[in-house]
Amino acid sequence: MYIVHLTTELAPIAKVGGLGDVAAGLSKALKEEGEKVEVILPFYDHIPQEKLSNLKVDMEELIFYGDKMPCKNTIWSAEYGENSLLLIEPHNDSRYFKRGVIYGEEDDLLRFTYYTKTAMEYLLKREKHPDILHLHDWLTTLAAPLYFEMYQSQGLKIGGLITTIHNMKYQGICSQEKLDRMGLSTQHLLKQNKLQDPSKPEKLNLLKGGLVYSDFLTTVSPTYSKEIQGKEGFGLECVLKQRKKKLKGILNGIDTSYWNPETDPLIEKNYPTDGKDLNEVEKAKLKNRKLLYSKLKMADDSAILFTCISRLVQQKGLEMIQFGLEYVLEKGGKFILLGSTPEPNSKAKFHALAKKYRSNPHVHFHFLFDEKLAHLTYAAADCILVPSLFEPCGLTQMIALRYGTIPIVRTVGGLKDTVFDIDHDELPVEKRNGYTFDLPSVDSLRWPIDRAFEHHKNDKKKWHTMQRNGFARNWSWKVSAKEYLKLYRSMIPV
Repeated sequence: MYIVHLTTELAPIAKVGGLGDVAAGLSKALKEEGEKVEVILPFYDHIPQEKLSNLKVDMEELIFYGDKMPCKNTIWSAEYGENSLLLIEPHNDSRYFKRGVIYGEEDDLLRFTYYTKTAMEYLLKREKHPDILHLHDWLTTLAAPLYFEMYQSQGLKIGGLITTIHNMKYQGICSQEKLDRMGLSTQHLLKQNKLQDPSKPEKLNLLKGGLVYSDFLTTVSPTYSKEIQGKEGFGLECVLKQRKKKLKGILNGIDTSYWNPETDPLIEKNYPTDGKDLNEVEKAKLKNRKLLYSKLKMADDSAILFTCISRLVQQKGLEMIQFGLEYVLEKGGKFILLGSTPEPNSKAKFHALAKKYRSNPHVHFHFLFDEKLAHLTYAAADCILVPSLFEPCGLTQMIALRYGTIPIVRTVGGLKDTVFDIDHDELPVEKRNGYTFDLPSVDSLRWPIDRAFEHHKNDKKKWHTMQRNGFARNWSWKVSAKEYLKLYRSMIPV
């Protein structure tokens, strides 16, 4: 089977969040299953070219017309690890992907619709006919209506189109003029059964295009596929309900060779994950903690260590993160916050919090992405806080469990599918691996933090049960890849 992924991220060379991990992990796992897989990605100027192998021009001049002007592009091919890449480099005055960033530009919609249109032009003119074209989020879903409204009649053949929804909140709502600049005639798309936005009928909705035109839809966890048919649909719940027979939640995995405390080169002391000797795990965590405290100039003592590793955006439950941090300190614990701050309001809030605690040796704030520090923190921490308001999947809780770090999560989306409370008497003991709470409030969060303190100090049996169960589950992409392959095969015409 020939599978093409259209994505705007690929970890770790072009990563902002979980989308990059999914694109990299799923592509690699599908290739390991014996499938032919290619990933089409914008050629961002900050992609480290020295980490790519066999970088060469695949197509010298790919030209199409947009806004009555020729759009010229070079398509590069390369490998990164086990993944085969096709990199799109536009040649225009707008320098779409030569800005040192992936997102956050005023013309993001133009940048990524341009990329999507170029990718479809490439598949057509290179005479590539994938069995599966896999789209990720609103940034690439224009490809679905483009295929059925334009490229199929020009000779492009695609066996099946699938859209994966990573986050319903972002939908790509725009005026017709935006897409007309790409050389598209969009008047016939402004209809209720096509791309017309339900809330703003004069606008087009790119994510809706993917939902309406794709052969199948997936979300990144089973629970999220149900939630988006209600209030988490952000205005598109009716469309999703209409297509619910073609909607499936497939839980993400993680790259268990990269996130592996047994071999991780970015931590001080490696340790086993077979769950047989948890005392050895604890000794290793102490050594990792010692190095971590030294690096961060924190007090080195035996207090329980909590962490939160997250983008500091409203979705992640900012009030609860702040409460958790302050409550842990009040109870005598330690807290390390590793959080990027893309939103101005949250940036101001958490930088003010860091200033308030700057002389406290029991807490550390780190607002810049640091891969090595993240690995070391996972390996050193006792607990990780994930109090999201909504969470399509979440990877931090899986990584934490892989490292014997106990998650405290709110029961939403993929968090509900992966973390099960140690004190939930109706669940099998072998399933329980963390702490959960239901309501998005500081009062609800207080109880699991209290229990974590109590169990860590006085009930090692429960603590070890959670660690052992976290180690025992297979968090790899291999499980998810088999689910996707089954779905792909059901989509391809016999």
